Amino acid sequence: MTIDRRSLLKTAAAASTAGALPWRSAKAQAANTVKLGLIIDMSGTYRDITGSTSVAATRLAIQEFAGRGINVELVFGDHQNKPDVGVAMARQWLDRDGVDALIDVGTSSVALAVNEVCREKNKVHLNSSAATTDLTGPRCSPNTVHWTYDTWMLANSTGGTMVRAGGDSWFFITADYAFGHTLEQQTGGFVRAAGGRVLGSVRTPFPGTTDFSSFLVQAQASRAKVIGLANAGADTINCIKQAAEFGITRRGTKLASLLMFISDVHALSLQVAQGLVLTETYYWDLNDRTRRFAEKVRAITPTNLPGMGHTGCYSAALHYLKAASDMGVAATKASGAAAVARMKAMPTDDDCFGPGSIRADGRKLHPAYLFEVKKPEESRGPWDYYKLLQTTAADQAFRPLAEGGCTLA
Repeated sequence: MTIDRRSLLKTAAAASTAGALPWRSAKAQAANTVKLGLIIDMSGTYRDITGSTSVAATRLAIQEFAGRGINVELVFGDHQNKPDVGVAMARQWLDRDGVDALIDVGTSSVALAVNEVCREKNKVHLNSSAATTDLTGPRCSPNTVHWTYDTWMLANSTGGTMVRAGGDSWFFITADYAFGHTLEQQTGGFVRAAGGRVLGSVRTPFPGTTDFSSFLVQAQASRAKVIGLANAGADTINCIKQAAEFGITRRGTKLASLLMFISDVHALSLQVAQGLVLTETYYWDLNDRTRRFAEKVRAITPTNLPGMGHTGCYSAALHYLKAASDMGVAATKASGAAAVARMKAMPTDDDCFGPGSIRADGRKLHPAYLFEVKKPEESRGPWDYYKLLQTTAADQAFRPLAEGGCTLA
């Protein structure tokens, strides 16, 4: 991703001085400062769906909160999709650098590891880009809110719908780690519940797979009507490109990308991505509010529009700052669990997701949208990529509270 560094620095400067008064001492300012830390993929498989645009979106939340009497600082770092790197970064920031809340933490394996650190340190974990439902299930924490999407929502929105539309036999190409395994398992469950069959699956090494040809050959040999891609980021892009080269979709096989973002479609082009079915919880052209937010991000990152992972960072950071303002900075910093409890007690509302709420298990609730990627001739211009097939209401989009196994419920 390309980012306008000058604009970003201007935004950062505005954010870092929010609420600062010249006659306050440095000590007083520090006592009235909350510090956010973004742990993201800046250079690997998921750099486009998190990365610099997540930084820009979070800074927009800080900028919008300016003038409310709270100083806000932001740091960010690259976890390289390695749990040990993410944990080391989290511990340093929380123990030494005074960070109060960790945001994003994409990649499920890293997120689950960081989740335990935040519980141990009684700090806040606002997850946007990890997909594992364990964050609101057996690994739920009073310190964590899972904001944007998860594997149950993706499987629920995409799997059963495609079976009812005729795609009643599936083969999965799955990233070989927690996220991929769970997404395959849950989507397969919805496929079977709708009367479909799972004919097989193959697991691909993560990270680092670039050649998917042998996996696509196995999927094609199964004669499944739908090939489900239980992967994300560069893995998804490479898989779809190679499927197009093999002419798989021209033979009538449907590709269902179980976790895909608008930046992926942009990288592929409509010529390659047309006809793909996917689920997102944010699309820039849904309504006036989503379009307004997209224009704000475009001003900072002119070559990239935000996807749901980026907007989750903005939305989560903004709601956390509202809670901090409501309960006071000292109380917010003293207990991450108390801050999360206040966030759950307050209704959510922002330009990205509209009105919503946070459940007892830490699951942020909002609608999910099933899209089909447009044909090139259907698009009205750059980034006009989706046509809406189905909306799942907020109270139906995510796994029922009683089924997650979260002790907080």
